[in-house]
Amino acid sequence: MTTRHFLYAALGLSLLAGQVFAQAPAAPAGPPKLQVLIITGQHGHDWKATTPYLKQALEDTGRFEVRVMEEFRGATAETLAPYDVVIDHYMDRNTPNLRWGAQAEKALLDYVRSGKGLVVYHFALASFNGWTEFEKISAGNWRPGNGHHSVRHDYTVKITDTEHPITKGLKTTLPVMNDELYANLKWQPQGTYHVLATAYDDHTIYDERASDARAKQPMTGNGVDEPMLWTTQYGQGRVYINALGHDFSAVQEQVFKVTFTRGVEWAATGNVTLKIPPELAGK
Repeated sequence: MTTRHFLYAALGLSLLAGQVFAQAPAAPAGPPKLQVLIITGQHGHDWKATTPYLKQALEDTGRFEVRVMEEFRGATAETLAPYDVVIDHYMDRNTPNLRWGAQAEKALLDYVRSGKGLVVYHFALASFNGWTEFEKISAGNWRPGNGHHSVRHDYTVKITDTEHPITKGLKTTLPVMNDELYANLKWQPQGTYHVLATAYDDHTIYDERASDARAKQPMTGNGVDEPMLWTTQYGQGRVYINALGHDFSAVQEQVFKVTFTRGVEWAATGNVTLKIPPELAGK
């Protein structure tokens, strides 16, 4: 075979192979990723450390595509339209000029009412004092005279609703390491929110000499179970509130990561498909 014939033969085989590969059926595509918007940019905690980890924890599941917005003032319905769920990781420091403004606040409320999802994370519960609709949507809030915690410590989260999609399949007791335990929040009326999990706030470990936002609020008895995970419904929208995850070390804890990511999926879709790690799975 001459060199020319060899080249022609090789070219023919290459073209044939290309046709075979071109005709091979493409691998089935997975479900489209849920679109998530994290709103942050102002806070009383270190949002610059926690925000990237929240984004990573969600995207590592393969279920979400996440964007971060550090300036929500001026937002409109069109701003929110591409997203399935919004995560509120914003605290306005009780400063009027850090409120989002009427236009953006209405856009968020309309977005949730229409059937989209909202997740309120940790200290965002202290935001927007006096915004009645935000207090309805989040159900429990830090407010003057309401909201405190003892020193950071290890404690146990107890699942109170084992059939809800977020908590179904989890162990009924989950260990939380070195986190804040929110207590004595200002609550909306019973029946307007649904508690998924609680933790026991031990009054005997409070230190009256400390000054970390406890403000010597009245406490009765040795302790009380406080909500840690809960949901509300706002219009047609699903709202999930997670009071865990104080800082960068706390959001890396597995219990936070699992309850957070599952809650985001539920808020977006009403269902949860994310698997539970064996060490957190119930029998």
